[in-house]
Amino acid sequence: MLLRTVYDESLAQAAYLIGCQATGEAIIFDPERDVDRYIDLAAEHGLTIVASAETHIHADFLSGARQLAEGINAKVFVSDEGDANWKYGWLHDRQGGGSYKHQLLKDGDTFQVGNILFRAVHTPGHTPEHLSYEVTDLGGGASDPMGIVTGDFVFVGDLGRPDLLETAAGIKGTREAGARTLGESARSFLDLPEHWQVWPAHGSGSACGKALGAVPQSTVGYEKRHNAALKIAPNETAFVDFILSGQPDPPSYFARMKKDNRDGVSLLGGVPVPEHFSAEQLTAIDTKAVAVIDTRVWDIFNRGHLAGSLNPLGGVGFLASVGSFVTVDEDIVLIIERDRLDEVIRQLIRIGLDRVIGWASPATLSVALETIDGGDTIDEVAPGDVPAMRDAGAAMLDVRTTSECAEGMIAGAISIPYTRLIPRFAEVPEGEPIIVNCKGGGRSAAACTMLARAGRTVVNLEGGYHAWLAALDAQSASTPQATS
Repeated sequence: MLLRTVYDESLAQAAYLIGCQATGEAIIFDPERDVDRYIDLAAEHGLTIVASAETHIHADFLSGARQLAEGINAKVFVSDEGDANWKYGWLHDRQGGGSYKHQLLKDGDTFQVGNILFRAVHTPGHTPEHLSYEVTDLGGGASDPMGIVTGDFVFVGDLGRPDLLETAAGIKGTREAGARTLGESARSFLDLPEHWQVWPAHGSGSACGKALGAVPQSTVGYEKRHNAALKIAPNETAFVDFILSGQPDPPSYFARMKKDNRDGVSLLGGVPVPEHFSAEQLTAIDTKAVAVIDTRVWDIFNRGHLAGSLNPLGGVGFLASVGSFVTVDEDIVLIIERDRLDEVIRQLIRIGLDRVIGWASPATLSVALETIDGGDTIDEVAPGDVPAMRDAGAAMLDVRTTSECAEGMIAGAISIPYTRLIPRFAEVPEGEPIIVNCKGGGRSAAACTMLARAGRTVVNLEGGYHAWLAALDAQSASTPQATS
């Protein structure tokens, strides 16, 4: 048996290629949409992908299961658990008519790829239909599983959050029920053999949990000893309170992912090949109609940029911010170095942002900015200047998570997480300018670019809430104390 992890740093997402060398067949678990990577990896090991399997209907990326079924006739293994609202609706929508090869799975169902046996285990809670997959290497002489593909059920150090049907998909009243169901699944997990390996779908940085570890895989025994959610699982009441508290606010694009993955992800003709824009083309862009995504770091971006362009976060925050600021019906132009172009285009199509029509290098942008007086900037303000601005009518917007704001905020600020600005835009304060803050200034800077594109006058708080608190402490320390 061969097992390879294909890890996407931008989404902190793991797909698993599991193959039988004896027969040359392989299966991919939880593939993303740009499937050529998995096909190439399999070929490198002398394998052919004959199937894909889904652990659940994903919220954070578009699945590649349909793409594989259409492109290479790979059989699809998906859950038939859960209620009628969360059944895979695209299995009979093959291009040109007909159905894809598929098998619907219930708890306990088994199938083989080559000499590898897989057993589906219904592990609901993160989603109602969620399956995990026990893996037994029959070709290696095993009669019992060596491990389990847990999807968004068990992570290293955490469990998959049970609230997304409500907080992302908008299905009211499902948070607590999902948490109780997740607790039941967790208590069943505690009965598994300790030596089993655990192959989770996400690592640190994913919004599908609140405390995911950075280690790529684990064992049942290790998680039983060190996973805080699993340790508290025997106490149902305490577990529900624990698992629902402190979950990050989901990016606004999650609801669209759930629907598309359920109803059918649109097929790709290939990775988009955008036009190389000239300086003249850049300056002609209407940035209210076309989303210009400028990938330079903030300090450089804010020395001069196209007015109305977006400056998303880097790392795992890139797709969270882009997916929350840009809609699927918008054309996109990237400001990016050529050697990163393919990487970022792939990241965008994984969340359905396919309309990348152009790109330009930072050097080309610099030429363009010279013709428009250096471009636009966004003002930044030191904490000490905020009170005077507030007295003059400035509004205050805090774009940290809900749980962060619950621990303390600048007086009078309005809390809207940066990933929820579009659906909650009507709540953005009307005062001018809007002073935007986060913890350290990064998320607020990204939010400022989104708000500026929407026509609002914004100012970024330098250093964020931490700098604000430090300024208060310094002021307090410098104030003479009364003596008796």
